Amino acid sequence: MTVTPLLWITSLGIAGLVLLVDVTVVGRRPHVPSTRESLRYLGLYVGLAVAFGLMVWLMFGSRHAGEFYAGWLTEYSLSVDNLVVFLIIMARFAVPRAYQQSALLIGIILALVLRGAFIAAGSAVIASFSWVFYLFGAFLVYTAVQMARGAGAESEEYRPPSVLRLVQRRIRTTEEFHGVHLSVRIDGVRVVTPMLVVLVAIGFTDLLFAFDSIPAVFGLTTEPYLVLMANVFALMGLRQLYFLLGDLLTRVVYLNAGLSVLLGFIGVKLVLQSLHDNQLPFINGGQPVRWAPLVPVSTSLLVIVGVLVATAVASASRARRVRRR
Repeated sequence: MTVTPLLWITSLGIAGLVLLVDVTVVGRRPHVPSTRESLRYLGLYVGLAVAFGLMVWLMFGSRHAGEFYAGWLTEYSLSVDNLVVFLIIMARFAVPRAYQQSALLIGIILALVLRGAFIAAGSAVIASFSWVFYLFGAFLVYTAVQMARGAGAESEEYRPPSVLRLVQRRIRTTEEFHGVHLSVRIDGVRVVTPMLVVLVAIGFTDLLFAFDSIPAVFGLTTEPYLVLMANVFALMGLRQLYFLLGDLLTRVVYLNAGLSVLLGFIGVKLVLQSLHDNQLPFINGGQPVRWAPLVPVSTSLLVIVGVLVATAVASASRARRVRRR
């Protein structure tokens, strides 16, 4: 897949323009978006992702389009897991509803910057060391097992990262929010507001989630262009999805179970692919393991869609049973 500099610039320029418009709209009037507004923007972002996949299909073929759609759906589902944590952070710091939209938007921009750095680093490592897929696969399987163990837990406890605790200890903060300002001057002294603390919490939380999501999408495609654009489109509609689903996110009781299946599947797929392309001398004498099957892109896409649908249906069924009781 040969991506010209013009295509890179055009794609990133359009994505940046969309985000700029989003920032302008939110920055002009911090508010709680209505259901109609959220649906309108969410429909626009999903439509843009579908259109981008069709463009990839026309320019590079169905295989790469399938890789993009699989990566986008996987990143989107993992980002929904982020939203559950964001919801807990907002409640933990009692962020007013009118300011949550601004906090989410800035958090999403931070996430794009952090993930872009991770993708650039990951692409460089993969280009130099093909055996890194063994590590990615093993890490994803380990993460899937850990996530499955906690799939039935319904704890809403939030443990602030160490950097956030350091900020709270060393920097003077106010107890009250002052709009969306990150700092204010009180009695001649500059102090930070809780909004800055919330942004630090969201930024570092997403950094931790990137350790799972970036290896997962590299397990579906090794094209940096598709990896980056899958992340961009997955993050675009999160703010609207947050306000649409709200507290319902914490009631998707089988979310962790579904995500653990997804990560486990992609982890096994990576290990099988690594075996098939093996170059490590202590595995099969440095020769490829021909019996290791390669999972087609179409199969990956079917598995991802199937797991997401099954997770949603099972969670909805569980919610109905609980209501009857």
